[in-house]
Amino acid sequence: MKVRALKIFIPRQVKRWLPTSLFGRSLLIIVLPVALMQMVVTWIFFDAHWQTVTSRLSDGLAGDIAWAVESYQEDPPALPKIAERAERSMSLSIVLIEDKKLPPQRPASLYAPLDRALDKALSDKLDAPYWFDTVRFPAYVDIRVQVKDGTLRIIAPRERAYATQGHIFVFWMAAATLLLTTIAILFIRNQVRAIERLADAAEAFGKGGDVDEFKPYGAREVRQAAQAFIAMKNRIVRHIDQRTAMLASVSHDLRTPLTRLKLELALAEPSKRVEAMKTDLAEMEHMIDGYLAFARGEEGEVLEPTSLKDLIAEVAEGAVRAGARVTVEADPELVLPVRPNALKRALSNLVMNAASHGDQVAVSVASTPAGGVEIVVDDDGPGIPEARYEEAFRPFNRLDESRNQNEKGVGLGLAIARDVARGHGGDITLDRSPLGGLRAVVRLPG
Repeated sequence: MKVRALKIFIPRQVKRWLPTSLFGRSLLIIVLPVALMQMVVTWIFFDAHWQTVTSRLSDGLAGDIAWAVESYQEDPPALPKIAERAERSMSLSIVLIEDKKLPPQRPASLYAPLDRALDKALSDKLDAPYWFDTVRFPAYVDIRVQVKDGTLRIIAPRERAYATQGHIFVFWMAAATLLLTTIAILFIRNQVRAIERLADAAEAFGKGGDVDEFKPYGAREVRQAAQAFIAMKNRIVRHIDQRTAMLASVSHDLRTPLTRLKLELALAEPSKRVEAMKTDLAEMEHMIDGYLAFARGEEGEVLEPTSLKDLIAEVAEGAVRAGARVTVEADPELVLPVRPNALKRALSNLVMNAASHGDQVAVSVASTPAGGVEIVVDDDGPGIPEARYEEAFRPFNRLDESRNQNEKGVGLGLAIARDVARGHGGDITLDRSPLGGLRAVVRLPG
């Protein structure tokens, strides 16, 4: 019986605001439920407890104020005794402001939900118009009631109207959320660091770097992924070593009879047939060198900070000696960690390929916003149809119809160049050149 995974639909607008990193998503998965739980608990406390306690306190205060107002209305001269009793027994300060009306409106308060409880209690207990202010005095509530001779002003302690300790609960809830978030960040960061190290090792290996010091650590699943990466790396290295050894052996075995044939031809009487055979042998030797270069790749070479302008200048010099017109545009201060011999071989293949099919070759180097570089090789030759750009990178593929390659070509130049670029973590793409021919763009990371 197959178990289908539950897919949760998330709107695209929401996905746009979600974090993209594993650290951010893990933190969101842990912190968001905790924060929601804390808010729900706080809201339940506020609604079920704080509001209830406040309503009861407000009812009690309103009852005391109603008693004071009724006592005064029944016997106005007894106000001093009423005020003294209210001060002693109820902590209320009562004064009469003669010929004074109530203020026009009530000031805005941050405790509007609590003010509503006091307003309701006063409305239920008092028949006379009233007004109150919970903002002016931090520790007191100013309540005024309209009476016959003016306004009766009552100053009451705030704790008699509100449950003033509720903020302590909110503070502890916020502190608990902060503590849990800090712990989650520390633990998640430790787990994510193991994945980041694995990603760095994979990227370094993809660029041909040394990752022998990489050791698996972290959660069990992360260690399994790291061990699988190490096993994959060893298989790839073993495959490359076997391929290189095989091609080197084949090259060595073929060179021996080639050397004997060259010696026989050197001792033979000169003739057109002998010269043709010498040409065939030279082509075979060139093909063997190409096969070996393709198989050898970048083996044994380490990354070195290299001035790209100097390296391209050496490549251009070789093309100029071959009769090409080459222009180079590069920043002399642009230095990049590369395998110089491998990159030189790749650029030489591109430049010589351009020189063999065009009269003018332009090489330019520019930095990219991501911190890498972009090397562009343009020529004014016949170019390649866009539909065959990828085909041109296939090993041993010769696009004779498009580029009129010379007889010595074996179809490995672009393949070797792309292999070197990808070995550095970059790539090579082809496009139409502004000069009218082919443009090869080498992109390398920083």
